[in-house]
Order: sequence, then C-alpha cells, then structure tokens
Amino acid sequence: MIESTKKPGSTVLVIFGASGDLSQRKLVPALYNLMLDSWLPDNFAMIGVSHHDRTTDDLREILKDGVSKYSRRDFRGNGDWERLSSSITYYKADFTNPESYKGLAEELDAYDEKWGTKANRIFYLSVSPQFIEPIAQNINTSGIANSIENSRIVVEKPFGRDYDSAEHLNKKLREHFKESQIYRIDHYLGKETVQNIMAFRFANTIFEPLWNRNYIDSVQITVAETVGVEHRGNYYDKSGALRDMIQNHLLQLLCMVAMEPPITYEADEIQNRKVDVLHSVRPFSTDEKVQEDTVRGQYFEGVVEGETIEGYRDAKGTAEESNTETYAAMKVYLDNWRWKDVPFYLRTGKSMPEKNTSITIQFKPVSHKLFPSEATTNLPNLLTINIQPSMGVKLCMQAKKPGLKMSLNKVGMTFDYDDAFTEATPEAYETLLLDVMQGDSTLFMRADQVEAAWKIVMPILNYWENNKEKEFPNYAAGSWGPQKADDLLERDGRSWLNV
Repeated sequence: MIESTKKPGSTVLVIFGASGDLSQRKLVPALYNLMLDSWLPDNFAMIGVSHHDRTTDDLREILKDGVSKYSRRDFRGNGDWERLSSSITYYKADFTNPESYKGLAEELDAYDEKWGTKANRIFYLSVSPQFIEPIAQNINTSGIANSIENSRIVVEKPFGRDYDSAEHLNKKLREHFKESQIYRIDHYLGKETVQNIMAFRFANTIFEPLWNRNYIDSVQITVAETVGVEHRGNYYDKSGALRDMIQNHLLQLLCMVAMEPPITYEADEIQNRKVDVLHSVRPFSTDEKVQEDTVRGQYFEGVVEGETIEGYRDAKGTAEESNTETYAAMKVYLDNWRWKDVPFYLRTGKSMPEKNTSITIQFKPVSHKLFPSEATTNLPNLLTINIQPSMGVKLCMQAKKPGLKMSLNKVGMTFDYDDAFTEATPEAYETLLLDVMQGDSTLFMRADQVEAAWKIVMPILNYWENNKEKEFPNYAAGSWGPQKADDLLERDGRSWLNV
C-alpha cells in the first residue's frame, strides 16, 4: 500500500453527476475536509459534469449547501469554502454524446498547460448504472484518458445486478481501461475500523495465533439499519438486502476477517488474499441448501426508536405484493485449512431496533472445566469489532467476582476510538478519494473479486426470485428479524449476539 506521506500530484477530478446526492452528501464534504487537513494537491481542480442547464455559480451553491449540512466539521466562514469552491467549475454534457467530450478535453488540457505538468485525471462516475458503459467508452475514444499512469476511473456500486451483468461490465471497462486504472468503490472498506481489522490481526501476536478453527467456534457479521426503505422504494424493490448489502458490504467484511496473512502490504497481494476467501466459500449447490442455510424477511408496521414505521409494502414505490427482502441472513462455511467447519453467520436488515455494524468472534469453551458449575456463567469469550455507529473493540472474558467464594462473572476490556485517539476520524470517502489521487487501489475491489462475490449469492438470488415467500411480511419494524433467523442458529446450538 502506498504510504501517504505527501500530497498527491496535480489532479483534476471530473465528477459525472456532480450535482447529485452523493456529491452533496459525501464527495465534496470529503474534499472540503481533505483541504482543511492539507491533503489536497497544491494544483487541484474539480469539474462537475451533468446534463442540467446551470452555471458554475449554481453548482457551487448546491455543493456549498451540502458541505454545510454534511461535513464532519462545522462549516467555517473564514474563507475555507471559497478556497475550495474557486477550484470548482461546471461543464454541461450529454453523457452519451461523443461530441460533448471535446470541450471537456479542452478544459483538461488547459489545466495541464496552466500548471506546466501532466496532471492526474480522475473520472468519478456518480451516475445511474446505465450511463457507466457510454461514459467509459466516450472517455476512451475522446483521448482524455490516454495516459495509463495518470488517468483513473472510479465506479460506484451497484456493480451489476447479477453475475452476468457484473462480468459484462468488467469486460466493457477493460476494453477502455487497464485494470490498474479501474477503482470499484465500496465505502465500507474506507471506514477506519474496517481498516483496523488487519492491524488487530497481523500486528498483535495475542490474536493471530488464535485466529483459526482450533480456537474459534463461530463468527457473526451484522449490519443492522434502523431506517426503512423510506423514499428509495422504486430502487430498493428491484434490489433487496442480498444484492444491496450482503453481496458487497458483508462479503467484504468476511474477507477482512477470514483472509490469510498477506506477504506484503501491497494492493495486489491483499486483494489476492481476499479473492482466496471468496473462492473458498462452500457453494449453495442445491435449492435444499439455500432453504436450509439462508433466511429472508420483510418488515411490517412497527415501532423504531419510538416512531411508528409503515410496513415495507406500504412505502411509496414498492409493489403491493412485493417479494423483495428487507432482511437477509445466511450461514457460510469456508472450505480451507484455517476455517474448516467454522460457521460464519451473516445478517443484515432494515427497520432494526438499533443501528449496528459489528463483527463478533466467538471462541471455543475451555477444554477442561476446572470450576464447579455453580461458580461459572458458561459464557464464551467474545471479541467484538464495532464498526458503526460507535467504533472500537471489546474483549469479553470471565473473571472472579469480589468476595469470599469462587464465583466467575463476565467482564470486558474495551478499546474505544474516541477515548484512545484525539485525532478526528476521517470519513470513508476522504480516505478513498485520497487513495485514488495517490494511485493506491488497496481499499478498492478488483474485477475477479466482484465476480467471485456475485457467484456466491447467485444460487440464493435465483431461488428467491423463482420462489415467492408466502409468509411475507414476517417481522415487525423494530424487531431483530424473522423467527426463522433465530432458528438458523438455534439448530446449531447458538444464538445471535446483539452486543
């Protein structure tokens, strides 16, 4: 991985769809914070591209409003925004028309001439999926990305909606760009705690020797959201929890937890180890296996954080008899030496009781019961990595309670980011944008990784789409999901750990 010890070189960031929600909420606030932390290049420019009739001043006002609302720092009125906004310009273009790219080429060449150097050209596609192919083709044919070393394209998820479409998109992108130029972004990989998983595993001898089937009983990965579908019904009803969360976010977390130690901290080496994990996932080879090891749910009306939430099917944009899941859980085995027969339980859902993204490692019980049963709690040792909303690591173990009798009780050792560090934690998009400018692809997905993830979930998707769930809706908003999700673990003598 490239060490960010200095600012990136001269850079022009071209954002297609610059006035959209992602730019306002994430991208430009991230640029603002990078500027305040002195990480933006001395020569930096952003060109916002869309088809709307607006001016540069219009775009700057839209983005200023986004920064004032969504930046992790208070919006300061001492000229900081003006410093960033002065580097932002607007360019109107029809994404599908090759003629529109001629003027863009002139603007990019003008920056090279002004700065006296060949600047990095980053093309960020914050657009609907149907525009990815024509934009990539027009960027290539226009010649504005001729320099392999200096030109990069960033593609947001969803990266396809199934294996075939993802494979097709990868093929089309590689017709116009080298793999080293393509940055497939998953913002989860930019989160500070996710990056720290590798540090905890590979920089501490007390963890890595125990990180295998000899000591670990099971692993749980949870991504719970309190929000429902809200205004995204039209999109979500064609997607669902399996596509929207498990295929990318949760499988990426699985890779971080289960990967073998990389030889070096380099992008290709780390990505190779992640792909190894995905290739080792035991296939859902039959419909019976899908039925046995997966669960789907859809919420009905309930109460979340004191507020009544309408049922999924009542939300705007969803079908009256929708078969789309808002909850998905699955049991996964990895057929390799390290993890043989260790179950990984993955779950995600909307309208859950609390927002929580966490990874919990449950260790095996002690091999010999030294203490009498009345003295112990029989609680397992747990290592929990909290990713959001709180960030930290907690190790739960047993210790003697004060008193004259031998009695054990659960205690915890906690590392909390806010307590341990005074530095402000950067948002994921700050990390990822800086990495793109530095040319560091460690935290991005490679083509084979994307396709391997789709291969895992395709049997489940096919079964769910071809077999309507007769019990939908089957869990109340504000609950932890359908009863079948509890049954999935109870059959194995385990339960979900809502820590």
